[in-house]
Amino acid sequence: MVKYREETLDRTFAALSDPTRRALLARLGERDGLSVSELAAPFPVSLPAIMKHLDVLTDAGLIVREKTGRTVSCRLTAQPMEQAMNWLNRYAQFWSDNLDRLAAFVEEETWPTQPSTPLNEPRSAPASRSRAGSARGRKKSSPPGRKPSS
Repeated sequence: MVKYREETLDRTFAALSDPTRRALLARLGERDGLSVSELAAPFPVSLPAIMKHLDVLTDAGLIVREKTGRTVSCRLTAQPMEQAMNWLNRYAQFWSDNLDRLAAFVEEETWPTQPSTPLNEPRSAPASRSRAGSARGRKKSSPPGRKPSS
């Protein structure tokens, strides 16, 4: 079994949970090495808000910031995303295998066909108790701080 560093995965998925952070990563995927101001330009939020998002992405290890003079540029880093993809692929394989087995089972079996009953025709069986109305009335609440009287 592959061992994953849980804290790394937790930080990665927490960082990816926000749509603004995912959009920032997508922009860096299109053009790596954008300055913070270039990266923040299309977003309708303040620069300090973008900086907080970049802090989360940096803490998760998804980006690296480099300062050259007065310009801070951002680059993607692959390792945390690779670990998350490996974790997800393990579960994708599990569900794929199970769904393949289910499909094979359904295709193997011959299922009896039941005659369809018209919607207008009344049913001969009585309604089950689960569909019948509840015989128990609704319990009335007492005022706050008072015990219900018996």
